[in-house]
Amino acid sequence: MPKRFPPVHALAAFEAAAHSGSFAVAANQLCITPSALSHRIRLLEEFVGDRLFIRDGRAPTLTPFGRSYLDVVCVALRTLTDFPLPGRTASAQPRIKLTVPPTFARYLLMPRLASFTDAHPDIVVDVFLSVPLYDLSLSESDLEVRFGAGKYPDLETVKLLEEPAFPVASPDYLERVGGIDSPEALSKAILLRSALEPWKPWFEQAGLGWPEPATGLRVDDLGLLLEAVRHGHGVGLTRQHFAQQMIASGEVVELFDIRLASPPHAYYVVYDANTRLRPEVQLFIDWLLAAYAGT
Repeated sequence: MPKRFPPVHALAAFEAAAHSGSFAVAANQLCITPSALSHRIRLLEEFVGDRLFIRDGRAPTLTPFGRSYLDVVCVALRTLTDFPLPGRTASAQPRIKLTVPPTFARYLLMPRLASFTDAHPDIVVDVFLSVPLYDLSLSESDLEVRFGAGKYPDLETVKLLEEPAFPVASPDYLERVGGIDSPEALSKAILLRSALEPWKPWFEQAGLGWPEPATGLRVDDLGLLLEAVRHGHGVGLTRQHFAQQMIASGEVVELFDIRLASPPHAYYVVYDANTRLRPEVQLFIDWLLAAYAGT
């Protein structure tokens, strides 16, 4: 049977927490969130089969087993870090781990990101994707852009971007249903559904007392929702930055001049307060807020 080895990232988290006496300080040193560090400590405790820290509300302290194990871990990590590696002479670059929704990444981030990387070529940006309303943990990212209601307990939250929501349809679909010339005429249309863009607030804005649609295609990605509209699956709600190219090319048509000025969901920058202490993270937050100011 092959030997099982403890996860190195969990060993590093244990060593940092033991020496700093604080999970928050250790997480900042490792450029991860405190919750991610706690997860790594628990993972290591499950591996060794015993508690490493006493957590009683004050600063975590090592258990007797934890003190003994720390000596072994320090020797092992020192052996790994001191071993000479060929070609590893340059110092590590500052790095930002950014998690964003797919549609935001495609339509809003990538067209503008070069202005940050050109200004700060020494900072590495890693972009990861998340599903809005479902991936609600920062995990090991430094920053997230979230599309939601902006209520994230124990996390710093700053509104980044809010745009009016409005209905669109493809010309082919409008021809098939005989045109839609008023909000009331939406009763003959298939209304595409999404938890990200609920219809009821727009109905109220348009003076319709209709409930949220319960049937029809549901797509919980704003980019795919717009693609479903473009391919003639029905009428969907969208935002200007996503639809402007399709509207300009005639692929989709804005149906009315009724827009919901403050939809229930907007884009927010979300991060752990300790993460902002890193200069590169602060620079990126400032860039995000400046890049989308007044958008």
